[in-house]
Amino acid sequence: MQLVCNPEDNFQSQFHRRWGGLHDRHVRALAWLLTAPDMLDASAGQWQGRIATLDEGLLHADLDGWLHALDREPASLHAYLGSQPFVRLGRYAEKLLAFYLAQMGVLLAHGVQVREDRCTIGEFDFLLQWQGRLVHWEFATKFYLLESSGNGHDADYFVGPNLADTLGAKLQKIFDRQLKLSEHPAARRHLPGPIANARALVKGWLFYHEGRHFMRADGTSTSHCRGFWLSLEDMDHMRGQHFAILPRLDWLAPAQMTSECVLDGKALRQTLQNYFAQDRMPVMLAVLQVEGNVAREIERGFIVPDDWQTRAAYRTKPLSR
Repeated sequence: MQLVCNPEDNFQSQFHRRWGGLHDRHVRALAWLLTAPDMLDASAGQWQGRIATLDEGLLHADLDGWLHALDREPASLHAYLGSQPFVRLGRYAEKLLAFYLAQMGVLLAHGVQVREDRCTIGEFDFLLQWQGRLVHWEFATKFYLLESSGNGHDADYFVGPNLADTLGAKLQKIFDRQLKLSEHPAARRHLPGPIANARALVKGWLFYHEGRHFMRADGTSTSHCRGFWLSLEDMDHMRGQHFAILPRLDWLAPAQMTSECVLDGKALRQTLQNYFAQDRMPVMLAVLQVEGNVAREIERGFIVPDDWQTRAAYRTKPLSR
């Protein structure tokens, strides 16, 4: 099975052409957050104008120069991130974005919890002072796989790799609850004034079985970042490629590493067989192109245990009734 349809014209190749000179892993992740396509289509009517995008005047005028300068001297970013390792990818992405918004001079507050009677009502991801207005942003970086039963391809059929949630459930939570947080009486004491607008900024990757069919869910962007997913059994058809298993905190930007980190197909399969003997969580895989001592991602996908498809189809049943 050949996974790469057109490696010269996908997001990874575009990213490497623009940002291949960045070497710090955190700066590369930030470059992805700032320039990757949004997951949701801001013009889709169902969002009612509640989609945030960095393209609306919040990108640095010389973003390339700014990021390359940061890459040469990343100490300020490292200090902002702190010395403690992140457990959750979402928190890591939020911290990266908070650093950037602070650098742009628009960040008023980040991660403001709203509590009432010792109960947490919600949390403002970002409060921005922008163009003379107070703005509330909810931010999410998500990874979902379109389950392969064929029952549907709307947002409810995109499931998280751990099967804990779906894209549909996440979007419902964002738009029906989180963006309305400022309406709660307990939120008022955290706000210096009325919220001018509340919007969602959603980044991430969507994954399709075998990478062959990109059935866009209603309301998602046509240019969203995408990849494949395969079962362990499906991997029997992969030949003559180079691979790397990506740790969770390296899921944002397309991978770039030294060729010493590369696995061949045989080593990859053995590693995954050993892993799935003890764990049922899907594994993020990068397909790599090796040039000299540098290996760059040309495509990515999840390898799932062989029973994952059955469990994923069951996960979506209550939502499809």
